[in-house]
Amino acid sequence: MSVGAGPAQSRANASVWPHRLAVVLACVTFPLLFIGGLVTSKGAGLAVPDWPTTFGYNMFLYPWSKMVGNIFYEHSHRLVASVVGLLTIALTVALWRSERRHWLRWLGVAALLLVILQGVIGGLRVVLLENTLAIFHAAFAQAFFALTVSLTIFTSAEWSVEPQDIPIADGGRLGRLCAVTTGLIYVQAILGAVLRHTGERVDAHLFFAALVALHVVLVLVRIMKLHGDLSKLTRPACVLGALLLLQLMLGVGSYFGKFTSTLGLPMGALVMLTTTHLVTGALMLATSLLLTLRAYRLSTTTKVAIGHKVLTEQFSG
Repeated sequence: MSVGAGPAQSRANASVWPHRLAVVLACVTFPLLFIGGLVTSKGAGLAVPDWPTTFGYNMFLYPWSKMVGNIFYEHSHRLVASVVGLLTIALTVALWRSERRHWLRWLGVAALLLVILQGVIGGLRVVLLENTLAIFHAAFAQAFFALTVSLTIFTSAEWSVEPQDIPIADGGRLGRLCAVTTGLIYVQAILGAVLRHTGERVDAHLFFAALVALHVVLVLVRIMKLHGDLSKLTRPACVLGALLLLQLMLGVGSYFGKFTSTLGLPMGALVMLTTTHLVTGALMLATSLLLTLRAYRLSTTTKVAIGHKVLTEQFSG
């Protein structure tokens, strides 16, 4: 048996539950973002004036018959958020019970702390009537979704063993470009939250939209030109490019629909347009993050570090 095969083999035989829970968590968090967008677009954030109760009821015992109008959207948001919280607890426990990578265990703890913080901020926004907290709540929501995507990637079978692919020479440069793109998309999401909650800084939002578009194009061109035969990079790069086109169209429609009378959209259509714009941005963030992690994993630096570790173990043995 080759040196170093033991840890890799033990990871490959690890429990599949952390990955399953991470997938479910990410899949539930995404519609929670959409529901949260609906709450903001409909102005339903304060439809339920108390927290953590709902009109004095235990949140989980509030009568369905009373969930009407904006109360339906806000209370549904709380219920789905509770499911996300419970799934995060389950994932954290599963990671600490079966995951051998200590850094991944602590990443699960970070997700748990973030979802607790997110819930507290959401509740305080209702109690204190503070709009700034609503912006922080929206920003942390995007960060938490990105973290759930990361956990899904890290707990997958591919990431449970050492990299097997041939390294790419510019993996470090590509990874940095993708990381910058991911950061710009996240900043753009924060500016979008500012715009949605205050109606201000549309200039900054448009400026960062241009920066994001430029960097996505740079990522797409670089990958298709230098790594066109590597589907692990080309597929998410093409998805990111398609999402960019969709997002630009949604952004233009949202701008003219919300700030001008050109389109003359009914309120329901405008709400769906702006909310879809929000979640498309979240999908861009997740896809760019996936590219960043894959570029790093395929980098020469990673392979050299692994080779050095194997040699060290051989000589020390």
